[in-house]
Amino acid sequence: MTTRENESIPQDALKRGEEASEGQLGDDRLDLISGFHHLTACVGRAQEDIDFFTQVVGQRMVKQTVLFDGTNPVYHLYYADEAGTPGTVSTTFPYRQIGWKGHKGTGQVKRMVYSVPSDSLDVWVEHFDRRGVEHDGIQERFGQKYIAFYHPAGLELEVLGDDRDERKPWSTSEISENVAVRGIHSVTLSLRETAESEQFMDVFGFKKTAEEGPYTRFEVREGGPQKIVDFLHEPDVPQGSWTFGEGTVHHVAFAVVNDEEQKQFKDYLEGFGFTDVSDQKDRNYFHSIYVRMPGGVLFEVATSDIGFTIDEPQDKMGQSLQLPPFLEDRREELVSQLEPIDVPQQVTGGGAASS
Repeated sequence: MTTRENESIPQDALKRGEEASEGQLGDDRLDLISGFHHLTACVGRAQEDIDFFTQVVGQRMVKQTVLFDGTNPVYHLYYADEAGTPGTVSTTFPYRQIGWKGHKGTGQVKRMVYSVPSDSLDVWVEHFDRRGVEHDGIQERFGQKYIAFYHPAGLELEVLGDDRDERKPWSTSEISENVAVRGIHSVTLSLRETAESEQFMDVFGFKKTAEEGPYTRFEVREGGPQKIVDFLHEPDVPQGSWTFGEGTVHHVAFAVVNDEEQKQFKDYLEGFGFTDVSDQKDRNYFHSIYVRMPGGVLFEVATSDIGFTIDEPQDKMGQSLQLPPFLEDRREELVSQLEPIDVPQQVTGGGAASS
């Protein structure tokens, strides 16, 4: 830009533009993202996924429904704490029946990380061994110990010791409250390039707080569990798939309060030139918008004011298939094409699993 062109622009506007280009938004950063809302992955068989998340991870099954997008009948299964609180929710699409496979690579969520008490990791090693779950033993990153373990579909997860997480957990007959998962701790994103994605995180409300080898940590608001995104720089790893497909995490969702905040955040992102933000989608239990960050990972911004009791009471959540009104007249058709599943009452709160 020439000096004469600069003269026509107020100096404070020029300064704000320079700061934005350097990832230093200051007062221009919109503080609406409170942390995670949920994580959504594509898995293999529905039954093995139910068994894994309820018996291995130890979450409550809080909802059985179907994928609202497209024409293929696919389950959408939700796991969380007792109430389905945003920030504790993991959701899955079982794609083995359809036959769609994803391929791992950069531009994806590489690890889904859950908080547990720091003194519980030896118990988790024993639990994984007893269950025959593949894991890598206790390791350390950013001064915190964790265990990487693996879903039957190949998804990578971690339990990470962080005593700052005071959320009340769901417990099971095998996993007691004093060692149980508290909720989502963080995600690790695999990226070939990181510079533009770092600026995007600044726009999204996150600040860079730590670096360790190929890892860079970002935290929103006060930081800590449920508010952490880690980048893993993998410049030599090819791009992974973006479509639905078994074995990959499809997106990570962040929480805002309601439609008004979501609309404000959409306008804010579009004001930076991210004009590919989707229109709002009604997911029945929350409303969603989506945008891809420069590194390729799909981000969702989801509302938190609807919840899972919109179609069944809390003590019955997860026990039967729920459909949105626009699919109810196709119930018989959809159910006939879904794979059969067995959901024991205790994994939904209908038995003695809840403490």
